[in-house]
Amino acid sequence: MSLNFQEWFPLSTSVPPLPGGASESVRTPSLKLLHPLPYGASLQEDGVQFSVFSRHAESISLLLYDRVDDMDPSSVIHFDKNNNRWGDIWSMFIPGLRAGQLYHLQADGPFCPNQGLRFDPNCRLIDPFCKALAGTFQSNSDGISRPPKCVVVDDSFDWKGDRHLRRDLCDTIIYEMHVKGFTQSPTSSCKYPGTYKGVIEMVPYLKQLGITAVELMPIHEFPILGSDGLEPRIKNYWGYDTMAFFSPHRGYAWDKTPGGQVKEFKQMVLALHQAGIEVILDVVFNHTAEGNEKGPTLSFKGLENPVYYMLEPEQQYYRNFSGCGNTFNGNHPICRELIFNCLRYWVHSYHVDGFRFDLASILSRDRNGAMQSNAPLLEQISEDPLLADTKIIAEAWDAAGAYQVGHFGPSNSTSRWAEWNGRYRDDVRRFWRGDPGMTGAFATRLSGSSDLYQTSGRNPYHSINFITSHDGFTLNDLVSYNWKHNDANGECNCDGENNNNSYNYGQEGETDNEQIEAVRNRQIKNFFATLLLSQGAPMFVAGDEGRRTQQGNNNAYCQDNDISWIDWKRTHNNLETFNFVRALIEFRKREPTLRRRHFLTGQPTTPNGFPDVAWYKRNGAAFDWNDPSNSLTCMLSAEPRVKVDDPPNMHILIFFHAGAEPTQFAFPPATRSLPWRLFIDTAAPAGQDAFPNLNGPPAKVDEQFTMEGRSLRCYVVSGE
Repeated sequence: MSLNFQEWFPLSTSVPPLPGGASESVRTPSLKLLHPLPYGASLQEDGVQFSVFSRHAESISLLLYDRVDDMDPSSVIHFDKNNNRWGDIWSMFIPGLRAGQLYHLQADGPFCPNQGLRFDPNCRLIDPFCKALAGTFQSNSDGISRPPKCVVVDDSFDWKGDRHLRRDLCDTIIYEMHVKGFTQSPTSSCKYPGTYKGVIEMVPYLKQLGITAVELMPIHEFPILGSDGLEPRIKNYWGYDTMAFFSPHRGYAWDKTPGGQVKEFKQMVLALHQAGIEVILDVVFNHTAEGNEKGPTLSFKGLENPVYYMLEPEQQYYRNFSGCGNTFNGNHPICRELIFNCLRYWVHSYHVDGFRFDLASILSRDRNGAMQSNAPLLEQISEDPLLADTKIIAEAWDAAGAYQVGHFGPSNSTSRWAEWNGRYRDDVRRFWRGDPGMTGAFATRLSGSSDLYQTSGRNPYHSINFITSHDGFTLNDLVSYNWKHNDANGECNCDGENNNNSYNYGQEGETDNEQIEAVRNRQIKNFFATLLLSQGAPMFVAGDEGRRTQQGNNNAYCQDNDISWIDWKRTHNNLETFNFVRALIEFRKREPTLRRRHFLTGQPTTPNGFPDVAWYKRNGAAFDWNDPSNSLTCMLSAEPRVKVDDPPNMHILIFFHAGAEPTQFAFPPATRSLPWRLFIDTAAPAGQDAFPNLNGPPAKVDEQFTMEGRSLRCYVVSGE
């Protein structure tokens, strides 16, 4: 975009050379008086205001570009120290600019790594508050790398009356999804594969499956190519390498015009909301793409390095609680403000419904890295009124040994924080693998993990129950591999978790052995049935319902290929599993007995006199928690109806058998007066493994029956 600067600015003195040999006239910015905040590029009726924080910069310049592929700016405008600096905020208004304007920042100051200062006047910088990026990394003839260009964004959008869905967490079923991997495979038959538009195309599938929320793996901007502008040896496919927190990833947009990703992302959110599906973002506020002292200067390093990062006492080095080279200084007031404004922006401007905080324990650390019981950032997120009806979910650990599952968040507001329950994952995996002594832990996880959440005043739904996530084996691979197979990552199979609690049931990897395949199929159904019949909020990974495989790779962070992309032919070939999962989801959504808002007590809570939960041995006797058996029976009595005209809720009786051999079970005597019908039998063939209409065969309650090895049965009956 060309501007008639003489109309607005008087010509000033001669110009210092720009990196790459370009030269421009220095211009004096407009003295139009605006409040120096907000940060970033704020679009006004007659121009754009630019505001950036830097405490130690001696000068800051704004570089304007006409085209995405331009190596050098068409105009350079210097912030005036006297007129454009308010405290540590550099702010100026440039008339005549419009949405779509491309820009970088440039900052000069001391380069003193032993004081934490890393200013480099040759670096072109991403505005920490920019709302979109355009283009890719570029390298000039001197080998100096330039990051993608920032874009001035017009946030206006016709939301057609859309608002947040505000679904209670206890009623939520989360589907963890990688935007690109969901539709990138040609087997998706999408017109817009690998994009936000591709997700829109798949909304009917998501609605048919029945999930209520998608949790999107990172969609904040991260490098597509290496920081040197070249194709890297290892890609960061997952996206846990943020370089612009306010910007939706341009690589997932079909529309490649500058800022096109903003509109396209909003269209996706709107389409999901119209289908009754919430949008949760996986956000990475624990580190950035700038890495350690050897990493590139892309944004924060070049503006105020000792504020934005936790530094070692020898300030040229970075604390690394993230395992990714640096640690974002989240509890510094400046960084808290950035994160806080970022969350508000995504909630207000993009209508997202919640956030999952990656390595959230880092956000509990103070500026020296010490753990805090009431971290200011976490309290601010917990108490913010604009975020009050959003979901906030913590991955309650970090890469430096902090593990806060069960007690994450400020002591005075823990009830706002749900958590990925890593103990649920481990205990359920070990129970179904047949590990001895797991029955008690399994029962605790099934009933909402009161041992973790009740003492802090939280409820069962604060436990985000999961058996698989993006980080680890897929569900198919969990029952197909004893060991990780990460050779494709190029790290000699040394990366990824070694403690997977997996089992291959006789052969490593894919097999044509029908007996092995039958056991694996049962185990997948056992895992899904356990997950969706447990108290708490369930989450599973996109593709698990169709037995997606990563060929034994349990750390596919760099596999932007068929290893990670969903193969929809495989889903089609496993419709038995898909239909089984869909039946369970439908049942869970209509049965509040599975979605209790308070912990089970074992005491009678209904007029029929049944306790809310009761546990039995396989012979029907009351369970002895010292029993080493890996079999268990559980009865959940029907939750009372809220309204008289509501349909009656169901009593639910579940038989679990994790042993390898067939075993006799009996209905507990206290349950034999009820006319139970079969709902789920994971050992039955397709078509008889689930009865979505709850019209399965009636139970012969006075007779013993045989449970196949590694199987689950669920019976239901009206609570009235």
